[in-house]
Amino acid sequence: MIDFAYAADAAQPNFLMSMAPMILIIVVFYFLIMRPQQKKFKAHQAMIAELKVGDKVLLASGFKGTVKKVSEQFFTVEIARGVEVEVERNAVASKVA
Repeated sequence: MIDFAYAADAAQPNFLMSMAPMILIIVVFYFLIMRPQQKKFKAHQAMIAELKVGDKVLLASGFKGTVKKVSEQFFTVEIARGVEVEVERNAVASKVA
């Protein structure tokens, strides 16, 4: 009867082997989701930092315009002749060539 107890104890995997699938999922999650998002965020911040007066931009709302004034927190963007709007820096989705 004691022999069966030792056999049952030997059949249980150790803690590291039982956590291996969870660790693998976390590593895959990091490389497929988190890391690309961080790269995209850094590229977007760099693009916003180098915007200057006269650049054509696409806003997150879908409007396309030209940067007329740059301040620390806001851009003034002309979306039509004589129509200027003030938007936050993060409202700029991309720079248009």
